[in-house]
Amino acid sequence: MDFSRDFIRLACDKGVLRFGEFTTKAGRQSPYFFNAGLFDDGASFGQLCTFYARAILDSGIAFDLLFGPAYKGIPLAAGTALKLAELGRNTPFCFNRKEAKDHGEGGVLVGAPMRGRVLVLDDVISAGTSVRESVDLIRREGASLAGVVIALDRMERGQGERSAVQEVEQAYDVPVVSVANLEDLISHLADDPELEANLGAVRAYRERYGIAGRS
Repeated sequence: MDFSRDFIRLACDKGVLRFGEFTTKAGRQSPYFFNAGLFDDGASFGQLCTFYARAILDSGIAFDLLFGPAYKGIPLAAGTALKLAELGRNTPFCFNRKEAKDHGEGGVLVGAPMRGRVLVLDDVISAGTSVRESVDLIRREGASLAGVVIALDRMERGQGERSAVQEVEQAYDVPVVSVANLEDLISHLADDPELEANLGAVRAYRERYGIAGRS
């Protein structure tokens, strides 16, 4: 998908994707680091949400509502709903508070009522904790999980042979859509003379920790 490579290019230009030596939460030495929090201005964040919207529409997933888990998912849900509307798909959205509000309207949810098929938006899936918490909330509200959308799928194994993304797909029997994945990153590095020097290290990391390619 062309927008996947465009997203990788934007992430590199913005410094969201950085190359060097980084330690992951799993204690692995990674040659790259992805921090979606660095989409920190209107222009780049607007582009990010456009990529999310295009990935959602391209996936063909049937859904009724966007949900952004606190905190990173909150602006993603709002921004992506805006971009979907611009692309002709007006979609309600909501997000949660970390702590229930005990005055006013109360509750933990802000925005549209949580009904029907819910699409969860987050930046990445590491251990799947955020997804589990979202699913618990969705089910308590009587809705169902339609799928999960993330920015980057690192495509690397968790504790077993599957990646965190694959574990979520298997556990909840829903698709996880990523704007881009490690294969898109490798393709971009191979075509960019300024970044090509990082290609060997990223390929070696993929060889050591990667999962099989995803269709």
